Amino acid sequence: MLGCDRKPRKSWVIWQEDGKYPNIIIELLSPSTKATDKGLKKQIYQDIFRTPEYFWFDPNDLEFVGFHLVDAHYQPIEPNSQGWLWSQQLDLYLGVQDNQLRYFTAQGQLVPTPQELAEQEKQRADEERQRAEQEKQRAERLAAKLRELNIDLF
Repeated sequence: MLGCDRKPRKSWVIWQEDGKYPNIIIELLSPSTKATDKGLKKQIYQDIFRTPEYFWFDPNDLEFVGFHLVDAHYQPIEPNSQGWLWSQQLDLYLGVQDNQLRYFTAQGQLVPTPQELAEQEKQRADEERQRAEQEKQRAERLAAKLRELNIDLF
């Protein structure tokens, strides 16, 4: 589930959200709750919550289905050619990649997870440190060569 601040949550507490129901629910199915999630919960989200979008994902068999509310009834969201489902609420595609449910931009770019972003930042910082070290070594070699030639820059 996503809160008003678009941060993932494990649960939604109506009275902590000023009586507002979520705009999107993404249910992770488990063998013990699968029937309830696909039946009773779907009905509750449609009829009582009136949640505009409902998705379920089964990490065991990778079943991924989505619905959007049209005239008070859930209609299936048709997958695109990659099998992704468009979320109007998120303005993103949801799809399965490497056995995980992931987000994709409208242009088809994978939206990195916070962990992936942190790793990318670490990698960029490491590369920048390497470049700085290479430049320092190059400058030191150049300075040594100039000293060999009795050229004083200072």
